Amino acid sequence: MTDRKDELAANLARVEERIAAACAAAGRGRDEVTLIVVTKTYPASDVRILSELGVRHVAENRDQDAAPKAAECSDLPLAWHFVGQLQTNKVRSVVGYADLVHSVDRSRLVTTLSKEAVRAGREIGCLLQVALDAGVGGRGERGGVAPDGIEELAGLVAGAPGLRLAGLMTVAPLTGEYAGREQAAFERLMDLSTDLRRTHPTANMVSAGMSADLEQAVAAGATHVRVGSAVLGVRPGLG
Repeated sequence: MTDRKDELAANLARVEERIAAACAAAGRGRDEVTLIVVTKTYPASDVRILSELGVRHVAENRDQDAAPKAAECSDLPLAWHFVGQLQTNKVRSVVGYADLVHSVDRSRLVTTLSKEAVRAGREIGCLLQVALDAGVGGRGERGGVAPDGIEELAGLVAGAPGLRLAGLMTVAPLTGEYAGREQAAFERLMDLSTDLRRTHPTANMVSAGMSADLEQAVAAGATHVRVGSAVLGVRPGLG
């Protein structure tokens, strides 16, 4: 376990250095960017080590992995983020442990999240997943609402009991005009965030950037970066 703690501590230090350098280059304070460590496929023991190392935000993308892990780590001072595509039949479970859901992209999901949040007596922070590879009125290859659908969906979340509109999230698209142009994609998300905050000023989270492109996300203005493999190592194959 000590070896694993040393490994995670070294990886975490390298990621912290990258974020700090990116903030300095962008003229931003380090405290303007929150690191979320994506712990998918890794055990609860790693989450516990990360907590000992000072990590306060962890993320999962599959409820079947996340629910037991969150339960095992319920004594830790952690905020849990759900970042994967969310099926409505998993919402009740996810609402039981997630503080924020980054992948809200359709009205039916808003309705179900609201119902289950009220039932559980919880307030769930919601980020709208924006698909920069989606056509008008469409959805992205990896989920998400097209930019023209943000305003309507934001209104639904803002008016839904048990939910709090927290901001926007995106994944750098693999196709379309932003493919291979990560910083341009993240800058577009920032523009959309500025538009959103005119109507919903407290929806100021911008979740963008992962292990390979966190510098571009910080340069664009992201408030949260989601880093997995750079902290935990290359993931074993998902069978």
